[in-house]
Amino acid sequence: MGNSSNLNLFKFKAFLFDLDGVLTSTETIHASCWKEMFDTFLSRYYSNLNKPKELFDLDKDYTRYVDGKPRINGVEDFLLSRNIKLPMGDKNSPIDEDSICGLGNNKNALVLQKLKSVKLRPYKGVLNTLRFLDENNFKIAVVTSSRNGKLVLDSLNIVDMFDTVVDGNVAEELNLQGKPKPDTYLKAAKILGVNPIDSVVIEDSISGVRAGKNGNFGLVIGVAKRDNSKELLENGADIIISEIDELIN
Repeated sequence: MGNSSNLNLFKFKAFLFDLDGVLTSTETIHASCWKEMFDTFLSRYYSNLNKPKELFDLDKDYTRYVDGKPRINGVEDFLLSRNIKLPMGDKNSPIDEDSICGLGNNKNALVLQKLKSVKLRPYKGVLNTLRFLDENNFKIAVVTSSRNGKLVLDSLNIVDMFDTVVDGNVAEELNLQGKPKPDTYLKAAKILGVNPIDSVVIEDSISGVRAGKNGNFGLVIGVAKRDNSKELLENGADIIISEIDELIN
């Protein structure tokens, strides 16, 4: 397993962080909302077909089909795994509509509801690491598939610590493909004025480390908080850490 003990940060010019599961624990909110949304839909879907209910599996389905991806892609990929075909709908589809966009909007509504009821905090070591990077003149960005990226960063009181934020809203505006495509990471590097080879991608999801590898970034770091070091390494991570401040300690 790769580790950070011999990492020379000063070989690089920029650090590009995923948000959920890397800077804060919002990935648990996303995971629970994916399950709640899909379980409600699947219960109705299989009941209408008089088939046994095969609900959303957090251990298998979350990491394989939805984690780190744009919301609509996650819905599509999971439904494809179950051979379920639904109309696309559109961004204004109501949350009770059985369409890809309707299910995605439902999941987002659940996330927004839960975000109002929790007090978010950065993971241990995040603030010290960001301060260190800033003091040493590294460029810093957040690259997240979530459309709620800036809302979460505002809640954490760290949005001003980043030079740019490329989230799901920016990706839609610029027609950027989501992870595992490298488009959003490449866009962030371009905004920062750095080459990918001089930049570090820090991710906790399979789709995210694939994006870093697909973009030929100088280093892809996997954050393993879910006993998934092996999967992250197999999908493109160069080294594995469990806490962000391992980068500077």
